[in-house]
Amino acid sequence: MIVSWVTMDEPGSSEVVYWKEDESSVKKYAHGKHKSYKFHDYTSGYIHHCTIRKLEHDTKYYYEVGIGHTVRRFVFTTPPPVGPDVPYTFGMIGDLGQTFDSNITLTHYEKNPRKPQALLFAGDLSYADNYPNHDQHRWDTWGRFVERSVAYQPWIWCAGNHELDFVPEIGETQPFKPYLHRFHVPFKASGSKYTPQYQWLKTELTKVNRTETPWLIVMLHSPWYNSYDYHYMEGETMRVMFESWLVDAKVDLVIAGHVHGYERSERVSNVAYNIVNKQCSPVKNQSAPVYLTIGDGGNVEGLANKMTEPQPEYSAFREASFGHAILDIKNRTHAHYSWHRNQDGYPMEADTMWFYNRYWHPVDESRSN
Repeated sequence: MIVSWVTMDEPGSSEVVYWKEDESSVKKYAHGKHKSYKFHDYTSGYIHHCTIRKLEHDTKYYYEVGIGHTVRRFVFTTPPPVGPDVPYTFGMIGDLGQTFDSNITLTHYEKNPRKPQALLFAGDLSYADNYPNHDQHRWDTWGRFVERSVAYQPWIWCAGNHELDFVPEIGETQPFKPYLHRFHVPFKASGSKYTPQYQWLKTELTKVNRTETPWLIVMLHSPWYNSYDYHYMEGETMRVMFESWLVDAKVDLVIAGHVHGYERSERVSNVAYNIVNKQCSPVKNQSAPVYLTIGDGGNVEGLANKMTEPQPEYSAFREASFGHAILDIKNRTHAHYSWHRNQDGYPMEADTMWFYNRYWHPVDESRSN
């Protein structure tokens, strides 16, 4: 488990004190490191990252950061042991930002009765780059905004275009500088450092043991199937390169953000094309993933409210509303999925279906949902 926090005026300590819920007298210590960065006329606080190792499965831990009168205490629960029929519940949010709508999204997520245990975040976090000179103070305010959730359960990130922060006109030419300083990405564990993306992905897909972890989920930022007028076909080159690999690997779901609305696809693929057969339209394919666009977190740019008409056959459900999604994995064969829009009451499910695992139970869901 990686714990990250910021101290503003002085470094303090990068140590995390932690203990199991039922063993408060047996405290353990993990030692991290801190760093900072400069961006235009801004200097960050001291950004601490500390990895806590050798935790027990399915165990509640308390942990503290800070020293003296600045000590703060939080709590998290580790995931259960790996197994093909172990249930686990993920939340899904993308393009959150820090607006009135963002706050509603996060509040609904926190109060969801399915009680998600970890969050998959599909990129575009703070939207600091929407402000003059990519106002880095917006990263600090965003961290304070999401702390109420991220300090208590794992948030798993992918980067979006709003994390790029490449601004040569003000002397900032290092892509992703704020993001890489603030969010510790596990490139060493994944073996992805200095590795071309296609080589890493090809290797990673073959490493998945579906007898231990049956559900194979891919998360990226720019959607491959998108029937909105916004960002239309921006993910096309990536889709052409990688889609057949995901079909061959029987990926269950692909999660994306970027488009500020919600969409769920049918199980489709567009991998048959060659230069002579003219087969360049998506077709139903039970080995293909369902594509979910969840860029509806509530960011400052507003909703994507224009769609291509008529609705394409590959698009099963779409709506320009802010919200969040829940994936409730039951066992190796079944997972319940729901999308919750902000204007409804907390328990309401605006879109829902049962997903059947492509490896263990590759049945057409559309016949039973």
